[in-house]
Amino acid sequence: MSGQQDAGSSVSEQNDAAALGGRPPSTREGTSPGRGRELLGGGVGRNAGLVLALLLLCVVGYATAGERFLSVDNFLTILRLAAVLGVLAVGMTFVITGGGIDLSVGSVLGLATVWASTVATQTMAQDTHWTVMVFTALAVGTAAGLVNGVLIAYGKVVAFIATLAMLIGARGLAEIISGRQNQIVEVDGFLDFFRADFLGVPVLVWMFALVAVAGWVLLNRTTFGRRTVAVGGNPEAARLAGIKVQRHVMYLYALSGLTAGIAAVLMLARTTAGTSTHGQLYELDAIAAVVVGGTLLAGGRGTIAGTVLGVLILTTLTNVFTQNNMSISAQSVTKGVIIVVAVLLQQRFANRSSAST
Repeated sequence: MSGQQDAGSSVSEQNDAAALGGRPPSTREGTSPGRGRELLGGGVGRNAGLVLALLLLCVVGYATAGERFLSVDNFLTILRLAAVLGVLAVGMTFVITGGGIDLSVGSVLGLATVWASTVATQTMAQDTHWTVMVFTALAVGTAAGLVNGVLIAYGKVVAFIATLAMLIGARGLAEIISGRQNQIVEVDGFLDFFRADFLGVPVLVWMFALVAVAGWVLLNRTTFGRRTVAVGGNPEAARLAGIKVQRHVMYLYALSGLTAGIAAVLMLARTTAGTSTHGQLYELDAIAAVVVGGTLLAGGRGTIAGTVLGVLILTTLTNVFTQNNMSISAQSVTKGVIIVVAVLLQQRFANRSSAST
């Protein structure tokens, strides 16, 4: 009997390790004697480094642009710019943590803005309620994400190819629907709500904060989040632990599409128009923010707090460049350098972690 109990406990530990992304129980957080060093070298240390980088950017902004950079209006401008990208990046964090990639979020955002601002949709919104536009954008985004998920999870199409096809197809469909024309939002209730302030902070920023908090809870405090980490860390171990990997991957891409739909709503409110050009290259900025934030590109480790800091770093950097009238080309070069440095640091941390285990 004791031998059977030992065997049963061994299987249980293996399943638990698989659900934690393949780590054995002896290496879980909080059980090693050097927990302090692990925290400083892990998520806490990375986030502290990101906060320091953000503060240094603010110092540079003040040194080059003076009081204009430190004004309340400028900080609110940075937060407004961060809201759309930040919502996209939260969804991207889940996909990358799960071992995937989504190149289509920018195009899906553009398609959702166009579909939600067509004459038919706006007429329906005026006749009923402005939330019709919101639900339309969310439905379009989620549907596009589900298509990606089904192709990748059940069609066995490589994520890069499937989402690249969606990037092209969604942008083309948006151009067909809009006729490559801007569609002005004329639903007053929609604009009044999303362009308002609450406690002196724009509603767009509050929406970003709510999505970030919801994403943090979902990733760190739910079974869905633990399964995401497990699938990204070791899909086969996750399958053996009883996780339905294909279905979970489909859900991850649907979630990414949903956040693209939310970002589309924020973009409509910020620009008051739907157009097929919305969201161009946003997928690259979202991936950059996720990588800079510390989420592992290979999957198995994700951080919503790091992603939020990564978004703020990129948008603050863009604002500093704008304040100093620097070219878009210089911004692109700098972002490219930041991404390369972030990936190199990821590899260094990964190698150090492997050596310690």
